[in-house]
Amino acid sequence: MPLVYAELRRLAHHYLQRERSNHTLQSTALVHEAYLRLAGENVPQWQNRAHFFGIAAHLMRQILVEHARSHAAAKRGGSACKLTLDEAVALPERVDVDLVALDDALKNLAKLDEQQSRIVELRFFAGLTIEDTSEVLGISAATVKRDWMSARAYLYREIDRSARI
Repeated sequence: MPLVYAELRRLAHHYLQRERSNHTLQSTALVHEAYLRLAGENVPQWQNRAHFFGIAAHLMRQILVEHARSHAAAKRGGSACKLTLDEAVALPERVDVDLVALDDALKNLAKLDEQQSRIVELRFFAGLTIEDTSEVLGISAATVKRDWMSARAYLYREIDRSARI
């Protein structure tokens, strides 16, 4: 764990930089909570570095969503956590996203296309590159790029739709 602690802190800091300014969860707490879950009873056999960070990203996503849900009693609202969806691939306009809405949209995407959902999780939450993501999933980098673009379009549409409700 000491070997990956600094990298996990960097990832956690990266996520939390995209949060609202008055967010109460700190990167150290996020890393420690993820570590507790990683070191739980059912420790998986790590295939490689990318596999470890993929699972860590999934856990951090769960922690952030749980935190957002516990601090926002309303289904949607001004107190919900905000993230930018496009930190990895910059667009001309930066879009803030409700973390709860993003999680809901990712769950819906997973029902339609599990691979695209995993790509978003690995790219957005773990910060993996196209190449690392293709290695983890065992698919080509070109497929990752295509699915990443398609998944982002789907998520933007779903989040925009939920914001209008």
